[in-house]
Amino acid sequence: MSRVIKRAAVLGSGVMGSGIAAHLANVGIPTLMLDVVPKEVTENESKQGLTLNDKAVRNRIAHTNKQALLKQKPSPITSKKSLDLIEVGNMEDDMEKLADVDWIVEVVVENLEIKKQVFSRVDQYRKEGTIITSNTSGISVEKMIEDCSEDMKKHFLGTHFFNPPRYLKLLEIIPTKHTDSEIVSFMKQFSENTLGKGVVEAKDTPNFIANRIGTYGLQITVHEMLKAGLSIGEVDSITGPLIGRPKSATFRTLDVVGLDTFIQVAKTVYDQVDGEEKTVFEIPNFMKQMNEKGWIGQKAKQGFYLKQKGKDGSVILELNPETMEYEDRKKLKSPTVEMAKQQKGTKNKMKVLISQAGDKASDFSWNVFKRTLLYSAELLGEIADDITQIDNAMKWGFGWKMGPFETWDAIGVTKSVERMKSEGEAIPAWIEQFLEDGNETFYKKENGNVYYYDEGAYEQIEFNKKEFNIKRLKDTKGVIKKNTGASLIDLGDGVALLEFTSPNNSIGLDVMQMVNESIDEVEKNYEGLVIGNQGTNFCVGANLALMLMEAQDDNFFELDMVVRQFQNMTLRIKYADKPVVSAPFNMTLGGGAEVTLPAASVQASQEAYIGLVEVGVGLIPGGGGTKELYLKMLRGMPEGVKFDLAQVANTVFERVATAKVSTSAVEARELGYLNNFDGISVNPDHLLHDAKQRVLALSQLGYQAPKREKIPVVGDAGYAAMLLGAKQLQLSGYASEHDMKIAEKLAYVLSGGRIKEGTLIDEQVMLDLEREAFLSLIGEPKTQMRMQHMLLKGKPLRN
Repeated sequence: MSRVIKRAAVLGSGVMGSGIAAHLANVGIPTLMLDVVPKEVTENESKQGLTLNDKAVRNRIAHTNKQALLKQKPSPITSKKSLDLIEVGNMEDDMEKLADVDWIVEVVVENLEIKKQVFSRVDQYRKEGTIITSNTSGISVEKMIEDCSEDMKKHFLGTHFFNPPRYLKLLEIIPTKHTDSEIVSFMKQFSENTLGKGVVEAKDTPNFIANRIGTYGLQITVHEMLKAGLSIGEVDSITGPLIGRPKSATFRTLDVVGLDTFIQVAKTVYDQVDGEEKTVFEIPNFMKQMNEKGWIGQKAKQGFYLKQKGKDGSVILELNPETMEYEDRKKLKSPTVEMAKQQKGTKNKMKVLISQAGDKASDFSWNVFKRTLLYSAELLGEIADDITQIDNAMKWGFGWKMGPFETWDAIGVTKSVERMKSEGEAIPAWIEQFLEDGNETFYKKENGNVYYYDEGAYEQIEFNKKEFNIKRLKDTKGVIKKNTGASLIDLGDGVALLEFTSPNNSIGLDVMQMVNESIDEVEKNYEGLVIGNQGTNFCVGANLALMLMEAQDDNFFELDMVVRQFQNMTLRIKYADKPVVSAPFNMTLGGGAEVTLPAASVQASQEAYIGLVEVGVGLIPGGGGTKELYLKMLRGMPEGVKFDLAQVANTVFERVATAKVSTSAVEARELGYLNNFDGISVNPDHLLHDAKQRVLALSQLGYQAPKREKIPVVGDAGYAAMLLGAKQLQLSGYASEHDMKIAEKLAYVLSGGRIKEGTLIDEQVMLDLEREAFLSLIGEPKTQMRMQHMLLKGKPLRN
């Protein structure tokens, strides 16, 4: 039978429950969200004459938590419209509605007896064949349903989402001995393809995979810190990006998660294990004291760190675990740390960091790594069937660049095990056997395939067919052509990929050259082109440092040439004979948006933050961004219906003048950066596959390049109206004199110059106006100050 999830229900509407409901709504699944009935009316409800019998009161908890989604940051919803797909109710009056859904997710309090009661009731109302899952973070899923019907047991499993569900990739699926294998297989595919998740299959053990190893690693880090006499700030300075972990490192992560939550997660394991493992999960006294005092982190505005206002602005202090007082934040400085920082790539940084015995930072790092790696090896078979599940869980759930076994490969398995043995560590038997058999790494690459070690042999990793990996593509197919800023790669089936490889994927002359050469190549030998990459961000714009340097040297002839080349490049993308599809993700700003807007079509990641942000550095878009956004919005107007041209121009003016950036691809569509024909990929790993399919679809439909069109502009009248709006902002104190100067230039571009409203102009005229405005502004001292401030501080200057 072909299974489809058309409608879902979430039981429990707290932070996690409402977050899961929001994620389901984000991907277009109507969701029923139920919670308990309140035990008493509020003062406000009482004033309105409401009682416990009124629906508004009975649904209050779910309704309040639904509305709270609008205020949470980062936002759990991709658009306010997502809320329209969430229906609220309560778990007394609305249980019969469960018969209409295809998937029921339980997200109630972490208490086994309460969960059993909920599932007993669910069993009464669900229809046969409905999938039921629990979002427990560590309670035994087997025990929850031991009293339920056989059909429910067959269709039941754990689905452990990580918080926040919209942003964290990991989903742990935990089948029971009763779960039908077809259900497990379906949920894996559905979760990857529809929910956009990275799925691992875990065993029904305390805290499953990621929280088991992640909590152990954090506890070991705290124990080693206390043993070495290091401070909280010193530990965070070497347990973040230096070793391939998130910027929040150890203690900032705990502040974000909440110490109370962390203690609860650690207790789940502590209560169910013995011996040395139990000792590791014992919470240190100073952390117990913090919890008692309510110093639980970000939600209490105080935890391992405290932000205070000082003479020169805010300062962040760190807690001293001995005195329980806050002190200036420290960083660990040692020769090894400095050497590690000089290395290229996480692998080399880690190798150097742990290699210098006797160095404080090196000894601390080695001890944390050593114990975490051995623990992961000891748990293989108990928490997961193979090493890939463990590695992926840590990468997708905790943001590690490399999982434990990938880390072991990076630092050298043979050498590190020898050192562990010399220090008296017990090595798991399977690791000893692995080395005795002459193996050196847990992973191998051969002929573009990746293999992992599994019980004496290497097994090939089977990737989802929609998952494209550029590095693996290059290994198998090579590169068609490349320069210092970009590479052209064969995606197969007659589609090529242009990958930006410059620092931060910024656009310089090398990238512009490769865009033109790539389109030449594609027009001769391919069906179409995808512009995409797998860096941190799609593209954060043009090379700002280079432009500032030229402006400060008064090289305006050079700058004029560069801007012309940029404009010609965007025109080339637009008028290529073969379809060009842009595949933006994460930050797609300034020049990144200017590469995206003229493409024949766009396939955006759901997490695409698109905007023309040049105003933040005292400029306006110079590469055709203003023109293309205006045209995209004009094309979105219904044909044959009279519309207000001034309204379109004012909207574009507002988007550019306020540097409005979308918070999702759905919002990018609402803001006009994408149109209704552009696609959105929920799973970022499938983005390039989806973009390739879009190229092929356009090609098969007999793609023809667009014809040059005349642009209707608002002229003098529109120019005056736009400036009036800007002036009001200035009078209200929201815009400076320099902001007004920028606004005047932008309004002049959008109005087409001092001409009559409704005049049709060639797009080259608007491009010339853009370029002139850009060059005029980059010569302004205040603009150059803004550019310099952005380069040094990473945030805009208001002057």
